[in-house]
Amino acid sequence: MRVAMIGGGYVGLVSGACFAEFGVSVAVVEADPARLSALREGRMPIYEPGLEKLVTSNVAAGRLTFGNDIGAAVRGAEAVFIAVGTPTRRGDGHADLTYVYAAVEQIAAAIDSYTVIVTKSTVPVGTGRRIAEILKQQRPTVEVDVASNPEFLREGNAIGDFMRPDRVVIGADSERAREVLQRLYRPLFLIETPIVFTGLEAAELTKYAANAFLALKITFINEIADVCERVGADVHDVARGVGLDGRIGRKFLHPGPGFGGSCFPKDTLALVRIARDAGAPSRLVETLVDVNDTRKAQMADRIVAACSGNVRDLSIGVLGLTFKPETDDMREAASIPIITRLVDLGANVKAFDPQGMDQARPMLPASVTYCCNVHEVAKDADCLVVITEWNEFRAISPGFLRDVMAGKVIVDLRNIFDPSAMRAEGFTYVGIGRPESVRN
Repeated sequence: MRVAMIGGGYVGLVSGACFAEFGVSVAVVEADPARLSALREGRMPIYEPGLEKLVTSNVAAGRLTFGNDIGAAVRGAEAVFIAVGTPTRRGDGHADLTYVYAAVEQIAAAIDSYTVIVTKSTVPVGTGRRIAEILKQQRPTVEVDVASNPEFLREGNAIGDFMRPDRVVIGADSERAREVLQRLYRPLFLIETPIVFTGLEAAELTKYAANAFLALKITFINEIADVCERVGADVHDVARGVGLDGRIGRKFLHPGPGFGGSCFPKDTLALVRIARDAGAPSRLVETLVDVNDTRKAQMADRIVAACSGNVRDLSIGVLGLTFKPETDDMREAASIPIITRLVDLGANVKAFDPQGMDQARPMLPASVTYCCNVHEVAKDADCLVVITEWNEFRAISPGFLRDVMAGKVIVDLRNIFDPSAMRAEGFTYVGIGRPESVRN
C-alpha cells in the first residue's frame, strides 16, 4: 500500500514514520527547505523519544521518503493525508486553514485516479465538506473521497500512542473510503484496537471534544489545588481519592501552572468559536480558556510572594522551559509569561531545559541567561523555580541545593520535591495545592 503525507511537522512525521513501520510505502512532502534538508540528512527537526531511530530504519528499508513534490508523492497513492499546521487565526480565535486549503488545491491538480483525501490536521467541523467541494470543482471527473482521521498523539509519547492507541477514529461517508483506511490500519485491527467509524462532522468534533475534556480535568484540579491551600488539604490526596473513581480516572489530575502546548490552548479556543458559530455556546470551555490564561499569569505573583514581595536584582534560577517534559515544544508554555513577568519586575533570570533552550530563546526576554546544567542554574541563585517536571530534576537533593544556592527559596510549580526534606534544609518551600503553600 502507498500513501502520501503532506506535511513533515510533528503530526506528519510521526504518523508517516509509524505507517512505514506498518510496512506501508510513505512519501512525506515538506515545503520548508531547512526542515526537508534536515530530514533527508537524518536529522530530526523536533525532539520526540524514539523518532530518530524509527525514521532512520524505515528510510533505510525504502519505505519512507522525503520530498517537496506533491505531484510525485500523490500520484498512485491510495490515501493522501493532510498534516499541515492549523494555528490559531489572529483576531478571532478560529483555526487558520490557509495551509490546509493550499494543500488541497495542489493535491487536486495532481491526483489521476481514485484517492482518499484524509485530514490528519485538527480542523473545524465542516472542513471536510469544504474540501470535497474544492476537489469536485477542480477535478470533477476524478473519483475521490474525503475522510477525517484525527490524531491523538501526546508529545513525548507519540510513537507509543500511534502504535498502541486507545482508539482510531475514522470519519468517512463511503464504504470504499472506510475499506481503504481499515486496510491501512490493519496492524492495529489485528491487536483489537477499537476502530470507530463515524461521519465527517463527528470525527472532526471528536478531536476538539477530547482535548477540551482533558483540558477541563487539568483546569479543575488546578482550581481544587487553590482550595486545598486555603483549607489545609493536600491536593495529591484529593486527586487520588477522586481519580480512583472509575468514572473519572487518574490521568490529567496533576496540579501545575496551567496547560500549554500545541493542542490544548489552540483547540479549546477553536472549539469556543465553533460552538458560538453553531449557535450553541460552550460556557464551560469558554471559562476554562480564561481560567488557564489567568493561572499562568498568576504564577509569577506566587514566585514574587515567596521572595517577600520583591524580586528586583534577585537571581532566579528556572528549571524547565518547555510546556511538558520529553519534548522541545515551547508553544504556549507557562514559562513564557512567568519569566517575562519576572524580568519585567527586575529579576535576573537564568534557566536550564534539557531540550527546549534553542526554541525558547526567541520567545523569552533577551536578558535571560541559559545554563548548561542544573548546577549552573542553582549556583548562587536566590530563588529556584521548577516549571517543567523533567525526570532528571526529581533527583536533585536538598543538600546539593543548600550548598550551591545563595538564597533559601524553592518555588515548585510541579510538586516534584518533598516539602519536608526541603524545609529540613532550611528552605522556604512553596508548592501547588499543598497546605503550607498559602500565599500571604
